[in-house]
Amino acid sequence: MKDQIHREITPLKENDCFLIFDRERNAFNFPIHFHPEFEINYISNAQGGKRIVGDHIEEIKEKELVMVGPNLYHGWENYKNDSSELLHEITIQFPRELFDETTLNRNMLKPIRELLNNANRGILFSKETTKLVETKLTALSQKRGFDSYLAFQSLLYDLAISREQKLLTNMSFHRQNDFHNSERIERIYKYIQENHQQKIKLEDAAALVSMSSISFSRLIKQRTGKSFVEFVIEIRLGYATRMLIESNDSIAEICFECGFNNISNFNRIFKKKQDCTPTEFRMNFKGTKNVY
Repeated sequence: MKDQIHREITPLKENDCFLIFDRERNAFNFPIHFHPEFEINYISNAQGGKRIVGDHIEEIKEKELVMVGPNLYHGWENYKNDSSELLHEITIQFPRELFDETTLNRNMLKPIRELLNNANRGILFSKETTKLVETKLTALSQKRGFDSYLAFQSLLYDLAISREQKLLTNMSFHRQNDFHNSERIERIYKYIQENHQQKIKLEDAAALVSMSSISFSRLIKQRTGKSFVEFVIEIRLGYATRMLIESNDSIAEICFECGFNNISNFNRIFKKKQDCTPTEFRMNFKGTKNVY
């Protein structure tokens, strides 16, 4: 399945800061794809369409604003959209190299740093944020030179400090570590990745970072918003969804390969998280239009 997903070669040149496309069209016609650049995508008049970001699939509303990180699968398709209106799409692409680590580590740029880290999992911005930045997005495509760069930076900051951002993919789907805010969490994340096929005890993970079980549980909750068990399950689900997309392994093989102890439990957890069964999830991806 992985070979069927299109690797886009963007028009960005080595010395470019960013590109912006502002277009109207009858339908989504670009395949599910990935590229090494960040992308911000604003869409309107496309209610009933379908959004695919990593292992996330969802019907979209009349308007939406999404940001994806480098090499994260993404795409939109018409699904059941029967509107006669032209859909409006504004796409911004920019390279990771636009922000070096020294610059991002400045205190003032902490929100931007966190935005870029979160984009590795795909971000859906709230309806309020989308409405707030619509004018800036439209105006940005009309600006030129340094004015456009300043407007772009202002847009990024507005997105970075916005509330109710929804992360779209499971933690381990992208395989890049997005827990730079805690050295201990990074160590635990790596430990779970390396041992996700085995039984993982909270006590063993806590001992790895020299913490008591109670303090460790509190740290995980504070940093991830999840219990340790939920944290482990989400990482395992990330591996499972990737295997469902990229391999032809059976559901049972994927279940045990990802550390779930029985198929019934795997199916129940998967459906609760993804709102579909593993089989339905695989069929959703294989059924996406224009995938090659």
